[in-house]
Amino acid sequence: MTKTPDPERPSFIASATDWLRLATHPATVRRALMTALIVGTLLIAINHGHAILTGTLTRVRWLQMSLTVLVPYVVSTTSSVSTRRELANAARAT
Repeated sequence: MTKTPDPERPSFIASATDWLRLATHPATVRRALMTALIVGTLLIAINHGHAILTGTLTRVRWLQMSLTVLVPYVVSTTSSVSTRRELANAARAT
């Protein structure tokens, strides 16, 4: 039994392309960078401050600090894309 495609629902490719378009929108990128900078810096200070102050940074710590900045960037981007989609759907519904 084959499933009939829902004409109201975009394909996976169309949905992923739309997500990437919204994720790379200048306002989304700007917001995510600011969030990553602020939250990432705070988390790095909390989690790696002692190693920074004592000069005992290792390659592993550098990788961890990079991920510490990357995570808030991804969270902010995902949140912004979801909000933009919700606003677009609400505007279409009215």
